[in-house]
Amino acid sequence: MKTFRDRVAVVTGAASGIGRAMAERFAAEGMKIVLADVEEQPLAKAAAEMKSAGAAVLAVRTDVAKAGDMAALAKKTRETFGGAHVLCNNAGVSVAGPIWEKTVQDWEWILGVNLWGVIHGIREFVPMMLAQDTEAHVVNTASMAGLVSGPGMAPYNVTKHSVVTMSESLHHELAMASAGRVKVSVLCPGWVNTKIAESERNRPAELPETGPEAPAHDVMLQMVKGFLANGLPPARVADLVFAAIRDERFYILTHPEWKPMIRTRMEDILEERSPTYAGIA
Repeated sequence: MKTFRDRVAVVTGAASGIGRAMAERFAAEGMKIVLADVEEQPLAKAAAEMKSAGAAVLAVRTDVAKAGDMAALAKKTRETFGGAHVLCNNAGVSVAGPIWEKTVQDWEWILGVNLWGVIHGIREFVPMMLAQDTEAHVVNTASMAGLVSGPGMAPYNVTKHSVVTMSESLHHELAMASAGRVKVSVLCPGWVNTKIAESERNRPAELPETGPEAPAHDVMLQMVKGFLANGLPPARVADLVFAAIRDERFYILTHPEWKPMIRTRMEDILEERSPTYAGIA
């Protein structure tokens, strides 16, 4: 995709972190921005600040886990800006702990946001992009947790591995359906300075946390928060995403120093040996 000015970018999870940074990066290229997030006040703040900087912005409070919310987002995008040229399915949450301690509510929440949110985004916006018959690009936010599998965060790993394979399938299908006009990238970041470890602030009341808390939960949580606090700035990730869209690159790996872990996992599979655990940092 080479033309950005006056085109439309839709970003979910856009009120903070990577989503906010991507929206600002697209705005800097002269794009019109659709901000979607479940947090109403941070969403309004982000929209106001971006508008004051000169961007054309539509903010829509959206729970990506709900098909109706995503349908409404697509409808408002079309009514306001006429279509969409970049879609970033970025909203995400996390839960941690042993698989056997995760409740049905835990699974429903994380699958709803991290997996169904991407499914809903694709279902609503890709047909719009195909009908436009112009250059367009879909970016699905996965994680390094979609390329390797570590302990203590199986639900998160499941959703991110799913996003990777969904994106790969979408790449092949769009290549056949759009003659290359609509491209796909999958973003697989390592540690980035975001509030992903504070996801519980957005947990819906109908899916409460009811399971037992593992004794080491607080220690693990504080360790993860430390990694995040020292992680890559979201603006740097946004730069990498923009470059991938411009250069039509599928895999976006923000931490090349983690590639040996991916290679080890691939070799484990090919050699039919038990998975190797190389740590989380």
